[in-house]
Amino acid sequence: MKNRHPLLDKQVELEISGKVAPIRGKLIEFGQDILVLHNGTQFLYIPLIHLQQLRLSTRKEEAEEIYEVPEMPFEPYNEPVSYRKILMNAKGMFSEIYITGNQSIHGYLTTVMNDFFVFYSPVYHTVIISLHHMKYLIPYSPNVTPYTLTPEQFPLKPSPLTLARTFDQQLRKLIGEFVVLDLGENSNKIGVLKNVDQSMIELATVSGNPVFLHFDHVKTVHIP
Repeated sequence: MKNRHPLLDKQVELEISGKVAPIRGKLIEFGQDILVLHNGTQFLYIPLIHLQQLRLSTRKEEAEEIYEVPEMPFEPYNEPVSYRKILMNAKGMFSEIYITGNQSIHGYLTTVMNDFFVFYSPVYHTVIISLHHMKYLIPYSPNVTPYTLTPEQFPLKPSPLTLARTFDQQLRKLIGEFVVLDLGENSNKIGVLKNVDQSMIELATVSGNPVFLHFDHVKTVHIP
């Protein structure tokens, strides 16, 4: 049985970590580790780990707004929605994922592992994303493709990487490779992965100097 949240089917606004502006919409589902919001045009799947505040909308016009919510893109469950089930159902569906900064990435979720998933993007190609750092997922309609690319222009390719079970093990497999961390938002997160020692990652940056990053703060990794 689903637990009925007191704000279910109401217009709400919520704040999530890493995003300044609040997200607004109708609360559709509230699961054990993820919630579902509809903003009038799209469904947003938001892991609860990043939820900072959830409250009724303070905008009178939104609170009184009535609109028809379309059928959810994934089949409804007889039990509460969960983060992992949503990811499994999103495989192969064109989606938008927000992780960090001002950037969202668009593409297809291809594989779900223990604590990370693999996302294939026309811009970044194969991106490994930590489950702990995805802020939200927006699935698109089945007839929508990235940048209106045809399947021939943007075929859904299997990952060229040999995948490990965990994010930590995956990073260790990439030692010696030229990598981009966190979508390259900072130039010190681009370089050759030299070592992964306990909780620290060592990169050799463009200057050749070592930079050390804490493992828990690495959100994504991809090979350009």
